[in-house]
Order: sequence, then C-alpha cells, then structure tokens
Amino acid sequence: MDDDLTGMTRESLVAEVKRLRNAIREHRDSSGHDLCWHHPQPWGLLPEPMPTDIAVPPWPKFLRGCLRYRESLERELPNARRHEQEYAAPRAAHWRSQHDPVTSIK
Repeated sequence: MDDDLTGMTRESLVAEVKRLRNAIREHRDSSGHDLCWHHPQPWGLLPEPMPTDIAVPPWPKFLRGCLRYRESLERELPNARRHEQEYAAPRAAHWRSQHDPVTSIK
C-alpha cells in the first residue's frame, strides 16, 4: 500500500512528513463548528483514493452521536473556552490552499 515511499529520497520523505504533520496539526487544532464537520481533506493526502461507499447513519442516530461527542468534550475539556458564533460555511477551500503538496511545505 505504501510502496511509493520506498522510491522517495530522504528530502522527499522529510517534505512529505512535514506536509502530513501540518495537516494533522490543523485537524487537531480545529475549533468551534469545525469540530463537527466531515473532514475528507486530510484523507485526501493519502495516495489511494477515498472510498466512495462510506456509511452514514440515519439522522436520529447521527444526532445522538453528535450529542455524545459534545458531551465528551464537556467531560474531557470542561474549561475550554466557548465558541459563540453561529455555524458558517466550511473552510474546505482554505484548507486545500494550506495543504497543497507544492506550497504547504514549511
């Protein structure tokens, strides 16, 4: 599955690690409504295509999962600052611009 790595130079491998670390950090540092969003962008960093047959729970089960996730944040991060803004459109275009393999290496 990761055969592409064996032909990469050390410099290419270091660049790939930096690109992936930047993506992981952005995902980890998500805040506010970004916590509740489908995140195909980090998955798109993998060389293989994303599966198109993902399973999506019906609305009632999905919403119960959202509530449990939010409750877990309350337990695990009880002192987290509160994000008071209403939901706005996702930042997918911004995310892609930050993680383009050519421009995102820092």
